[in-house]
Amino acid sequence: MAEMQQPGAEHAGSGHTGGAHIHLPAPTAWPIVLAFGFTLVAAGLVTSAGVSLLGAVFMIAGCIGWFRQVLPVEQHEEVEVVEQPVVIASSRQLVDRIILSTRHRAHLPLETYPVISGIKGGIAGGIAMIVPAEIYGLIAQHSLWYPINLLGGAGVAHWSNPSTADIAAFHWQGLLVATLIHSVTCLLVGLLYGAMLPMLPRHPVILGGVLAPVLWTGILHAFMGVINPALDARIQWGWFLISQVVYGVVAGVVVARQGKIPTGQSMPFAARLGIEAPGLGWTRPDAGPPDDEENR
Repeated sequence: MAEMQQPGAEHAGSGHTGGAHIHLPAPTAWPIVLAFGFTLVAAGLVTSAGVSLLGAVFMIAGCIGWFRQVLPVEQHEEVEVVEQPVVIASSRQLVDRIILSTRHRAHLPLETYPVISGIKGGIAGGIAMIVPAEIYGLIAQHSLWYPINLLGGAGVAHWSNPSTADIAAFHWQGLLVATLIHSVTCLLVGLLYGAMLPMLPRHPVILGGVLAPVLWTGILHAFMGVINPALDARIQWGWFLISQVVYGVVAGVVVARQGKIPTGQSMPFAARLGIEAPGLGWTRPDAGPPDDEENR
């Protein structure tokens, strides 16, 4: 085996004393005195001027003492170079590979839904929740446009204080704004369902289709009175909750019926980064290093 030497031996030939010693800066305590003086000066700003004055004395003394050790000629000390050969030996004839088991730690979720499943669930849920919303409009205000205008009226500038008759009438601006808001929101929530449902341990459709709509309906009900009191007074929160639950159940069922794909969580971190690490790729118990007899 090749012998290794300490780095100091490389500079032995460049020393001023025939290679047996090397030059190092002489040790000094003046930097500590200077730092202590600066600390006292800063402490005196919040205590008393006497502390700052004492710190200034230490700072001046530290500067003078330090400068005298480096000016006009820097002080050095000679350190003897001791060569110590280092021998690295190993009794192993082969390089062991790291054998990983799939149960070495838990990675949840192991499988997830593709992005297209969230988009399909969002579209299906968005179409399904229109039915209870329109039923509410027919029963409460005898108008199909009332729930649409409630959703889209906030985006129309001149709808600051609309009457019930205005909301129940047809307005193409409200229809366009409501369609845009409804489509974007349903797609985003559908994507959220696709990522969230694999994390739910049991009954993902029930938890995602009932619990989640109840939670965000409660949050909206709590903040709508502050954000838009006029709109909060016109929303029937019971029907609103029914439409949200319908959306959640339909979107959850559509997403849950899509095929799952395995995630990369069970792969080693180096493999997920794309690093070529063959030793981390052996996950089978029988895929370890070859025996000595086979090598021979």
